[in-house]
Amino acid sequence: MGALPKRKISKARRDRRRAHDFLTPFHLVRCSECGEMKRSHHVCTHCGMYRGRQVLPDSREE
Repeated sequence: MGALPKRKISKARRDRRRAHDFLTPFHLVRCSECGEMKRSHHVCTHCGMYRGRQVLPDSREE
């Protein structure tokens, strides 16, 4: 037989333990090339630029 709890965990104690189990929203910044909102330190999905260099083909040309 495995270990069993002696007492019921209260809702307050359970919820305090789960206080850090939420999802955080992405931090968005404006792209310096096209002005679209993008994730910081990521390639812009709209224009394909990263730190002043063209990394992906430009999606606006199609």
